[in-house]
Amino acid sequence: MSWIQKLYETYENCQSMIGAGADEKAIPLIPICHTTQQAQIEIVLDQDGNFVRAKVVPKEKARTIVPCTESSGGRAGIKPESHPLCDKLQYVAGDFADFGGKVTKGFAKDPKEPFRKYKEILSDWCASPFSHPKLKAVLKYIEKEHVVKDLVVQQILHLGNDGKLLDKWDKKSGEETPEIFKVLGNAKQGDAFIRWAVEIPGDPQAAAWTDMELFTSWIRYYSSTKQGEAFCYVTGDELPAADQHPAKLRHDGDKAKLISSNDTSGFTFRGRFITADQACSVGFTVTQKAHNALRWLIGKQGYRKAGQAIVAWAVSGEKVPAPLEDTFSMLGIDSMASDSEPSISTAQEFALKLNKKIAGYSTKLGPTTGIVVMALDSINPGRMSIVFYRELTGSEFLERIERWHSTCSWIHDYRFTEVDNGKPGKKKERKRIRFIGAPAPNDIAEAAYGNKVDDNLRKATVERILPCIIDGRKLPKDLVESAVWRACNRMGKEDWEWNKTLSIACALYRKYYEEEEYEMALDENRKTRDYLYGRLLAIADNLEEWALKTAGENRQTNAARLMQRFAEHPYSTWRTIELALVPYKARLGNKAAKHQRLITKVMNMFEPDDFINDKKLHGEFLLGYHCQREALWRKERDNEKVS
Repeated sequence: MSWIQKLYETYENCQSMIGAGADEKAIPLIPICHTTQQAQIEIVLDQDGNFVRAKVVPKEKARTIVPCTESSGGRAGIKPESHPLCDKLQYVAGDFADFGGKVTKGFAKDPKEPFRKYKEILSDWCASPFSHPKLKAVLKYIEKEHVVKDLVVQQILHLGNDGKLLDKWDKKSGEETPEIFKVLGNAKQGDAFIRWAVEIPGDPQAAAWTDMELFTSWIRYYSSTKQGEAFCYVTGDELPAADQHPAKLRHDGDKAKLISSNDTSGFTFRGRFITADQACSVGFTVTQKAHNALRWLIGKQGYRKAGQAIVAWAVSGEKVPAPLEDTFSMLGIDSMASDSEPSISTAQEFALKLNKKIAGYSTKLGPTTGIVVMALDSINPGRMSIVFYRELTGSEFLERIERWHSTCSWIHDYRFTEVDNGKPGKKKERKRIRFIGAPAPNDIAEAAYGNKVDDNLRKATVERILPCIIDGRKLPKDLVESAVWRACNRMGKEDWEWNKTLSIACALYRKYYEEEEYEMALDENRKTRDYLYGRLLAIADNLEEWALKTAGENRQTNAARLMQRFAEHPYSTWRTIELALVPYKARLGNKAAKHQRLITKVMNMFEPDDFINDKKLHGEFLLGYHCQREALWRKERDNEKVS
């Protein structure tokens, strides 16, 4: 139960953040006994419970903090439990069925049952010592049972010719689509979620979903209803036990739970224990705080893709670098801007920037601050598991992050930023940014298996790379070889995709053979067979590309087309490429002399037996190719500046 204890401590350390940013798109840190919902309609009342106005809530403002019970917080099934204040129309509107509203399947025999349950729990809350003026206003209003009628009059909801709520809008009618249908998407009007605002003189906080006093009112009331205590496995104290544990960890619609024991007829706990409490007993407030903290952390700084969620955090609440970011994202555009200059060909400036960034984190964290890295995934909608979990000190975590970014680094040019083109009213232009650093695991998965990689394979790849970053494990060899193979197979890829695959393959190969200490700049003293053959291919590619550009032709070079064959049989393929260069040398004349001298120089560096050896090349030849290509491009840019 270490994970839940760390999350509980994190929540306690971040109390000041509770409710902050409730109106924003980011997931807020919510109070216990609360959850979040996407609201579509906002109803404003006065202090006496009279209808004032209503509006459709824009999608970007839809996230709403609402009070909930343990049952309603993770509700599911054919008879979902009601939230106590804000909820869907079938619960808050007594006239929902009168306008043709369709309730959930379990309530079909008694369409007013959801409303009665909602009214009952709201009435009990209002009658308690923990009541609040806003509650009484809402109760007075819903007792009139004309919520849907008021919304129809306000043209928030829309009826058909039969006087019933429309299921969908007829776009062929020629009339503009009402706002409610735009925010609901494929859902029906009856699925609209209602939130309340109550305007009380002297109270500047009309919105119920941002009122801290209202939050506290519900927490006190609901806590007072909890009976009996049990041993909490997290704190070691006797506390009111949780009956159910929260869901919605990865997003608002997430139903999967980390702790669940509601299956009394299957094998969730039966066979080992008689009751669920014997398997796991956690205090009500402890599990609420821990799960709320996890949800907040995932939304604020976690990686989420295809159901997988990975997050790293400091228990103290201080900011930490995200382990699945590439170096560009970690250092930021301002820090990486100078790396777009051609003169940046080594890792020296990059190392200084990385050290400075890590030192900044270290100053705030301290060496002994607890850091947790956690990965979640689920194989079905109801159950979630922790697939990776590590606890580290601040110094250990930062040391491993720095090592990953420095040893798995290469020169990349697949990131973009938007720049102002100086023209008023015009969109910003996308500018390619060259940066030195480590690629993100998600980009590594695409480099190894293609941009359309299956979600399950993507998740598995990211999960395999995570221990390489956090634990310092060696990269999986098959992953490196797959990226190298795809970089060699240039055909069928757009230039940007191939260049991205090439630079990532170089980074992975350099990381895998870390002991070789490969440089990112051209090493003119390296005489290994693979490296030299890579240099030869880059020179031939550059020479032909130059000749084609001079003639105004736009097509792939022979070196590019034959790259995969070259990787398989370098000696025999080089003869083909070299013969194909003859007409291009003739076209360029004396201009090609430098390239020819360079080819001769590189060929003379081979050991005789190495050059005529036609066996398959390893990934090192990509490093030689990339470094030689960078060196030639740099000379071309320098010559253009001089001229």
